[in-house]
Amino acid sequence: MAKPFRIGMIGYGFMGKAHSNAYRKVGNFFDLDFDVQLKAICARTAENAQDFADTWGYESVETDWRRLLERDDIDAVDICVPNNLHKEIALAAADAGKIILCEKPLAMNTVEGEEMCQAVERAGIANMVWYNYRRVPAVTFAKKLIDEGKLGKIFHYRANFLQDWTISEELPQGGNALWRLDVAAAGSGVTGDLLAHCIDTAIWLNGGIADVNAMTETFVKERMHNLTGKVEPVGIDDACTFMCHFKNESLGLFESTRYARGHKALYTLEINGEHASLKWDLHDLHRLDLFDHQDEGTVRGWRSIHVTDGEHPYMDRWWVPGLQIGYEHTFVHQVADFLQDYAAGNPATPSFRDALETQKVCDAVLSSAQSRQWTDVQ
Repeated sequence: MAKPFRIGMIGYGFMGKAHSNAYRKVGNFFDLDFDVQLKAICARTAENAQDFADTWGYESVETDWRRLLERDDIDAVDICVPNNLHKEIALAAADAGKIILCEKPLAMNTVEGEEMCQAVERAGIANMVWYNYRRVPAVTFAKKLIDEGKLGKIFHYRANFLQDWTISEELPQGGNALWRLDVAAAGSGVTGDLLAHCIDTAIWLNGGIADVNAMTETFVKERMHNLTGKVEPVGIDDACTFMCHFKNESLGLFESTRYARGHKALYTLEINGEHASLKWDLHDLHRLDLFDHQDEGTVRGWRSIHVTDGEHPYMDRWWVPGLQIGYEHTFVHQVADFLQDYAAGNPATPSFRDALETQKVCDAVLSSAQSRQWTDVQ
């Protein structure tokens, strides 16, 4: 009989929905040792929390996350709040002996992230950070091909993540919906929000990053702040581009912006190796493009692999070959992997310690942009 795995979620926004959907669906498609139970949702206002609980099936509501951590019927805490609250909640959750699943980025900076890593390691509790793009079947398949040596020595890695939702100067900063524009809540702009995804995937696929050379820009210098009602300076980066050296001696090029008119969520990556190259696009997330130089010359060229076959990662759990899945399924995969690892006594990935490596790169990027110099990743 499956053991209960009782979730207490803190925060309920966009990511709260994505995580809750994953918790509800995972047991329908994956054979697990655990029965996921949605025990409590925590938000600052009881009415909002109750509405979310009614929609997603949470059994109870809390308005103080400290009370949630005191409950004996909560096994795992899911942290879905703005970045500036991650550390305080994670440290308290670790002290309470709770399993922790934390939204990305891990923390506001590397110093905070290291504290969080030490706390969970000292407590000996399972932990994970929600870098979900690792669980796109096409990206997971790319990882398999790279690890098998299909590409040979890697020369180049490039990625971008482009959006356009903050172009208007009339858009305010701060508050529930727009905390990502408030440096006090977010820590950084596109670097911690979008590039963090690109960096995590890059490290997973291609290994660690040694040093970076970055530039950032804040295009709108002042915005009305929702919490103060005053026009205040904008402290986040609206756009960021950086070059890097990977530890395997390959070169990296990364770009992210919220000012690319016409792009809502364009995340692409390309890897060029000695024998082959790979390309992936979030807009066509079930496809992986492959160029294999070892193909016969007359038919050599880019091919598009439809990653929906039962032999592809995760796809044997879903529909018949040819029918694709989407963004929300990456979270289901992450919950499934976490619970399978937890049952086997294995560390989940990406762990807090894994996510700290991404945090270190983000900090180096921001430092490099400020100094206008090459900066080592600590």
